[in-house]
Amino acid sequence: MPTHWYTGTVSRILVLSPGTRQFDLMVMGEDRTFDFIPGQFITLDLPVSDKRRDRWRSYSIANEPNDKNLIELCIVRSPEGPGTRYLFEEIKTGSEITFKGPDGGFIIPGDLTKEIVMICTGTGVAPFRSMIRHIMQNNMPFRSIHLIFGTRRQEDILYREEFEQYAKENPCFRYSVALSREEVKGFHHGYVHGIYMEEYSKNTPDRYFYICGWSKMIDEAIENLILKSKYDKTQIRYELYG
Repeated sequence: MPTHWYTGTVSRILVLSPGTRQFDLMVMGEDRTFDFIPGQFITLDLPVSDKRRDRWRSYSIANEPNDKNLIELCIVRSPEGPGTRYLFEEIKTGSEITFKGPDGGFIIPGDLTKEIVMICTGTGVAPFRSMIRHIMQNNMPFRSIHLIFGTRRQEDILYREEFEQYAKENPCFRYSVALSREEVKGFHHGYVHGIYMEEYSKNTPDRYFYICGWSKMIDEAIENLILKSKYDKTQIRYELYG
């Protein structure tokens, strides 16, 4: 099946944290809705190199499916990355970006009658935001979802108000934040591992873990869950970035 490339116009750029931006893309020239499954990603083709491996950058879609052909991307700037340097320094409202997708199998759980624990760091929250918004806005029944987010400092917390509001409105949704570089009242001091290991060390077969972040964090989480807490590998799903 041939690859379908799209053109998106940047309709808005939001500052989410000192090093993170949200880029909103409106899909152009489509006579149908750009459809995707919550958790999937798109791949941008950025004019930063002649080599495909240097031009193509994949980012999870951070919003829920909609009929407006709107895609929200949550992107952190990499000091050494030509792709994010281009996005942060060259892209403005009205700029056009070429992309393909959606792709990826790290998608919204098919069985929401199970306990769902979502563990992420930094912009790894993007696919979970897409899943959670889709569930909440469609009033989908679910047993329990616990979002565990890790970052360095309080100023780096992404979508904090949104997730805190969901937690207030729905008793089946929990939201925990781990800060590794500062101690702030109301937040866990340390890494995400301390939260899920304390709360979910007792194994149960009807609990599933979804993990998104850097490979080091994911490797440690898998080791903790499988080797220490004895969860079955089928209860763990993950997606790497970086």
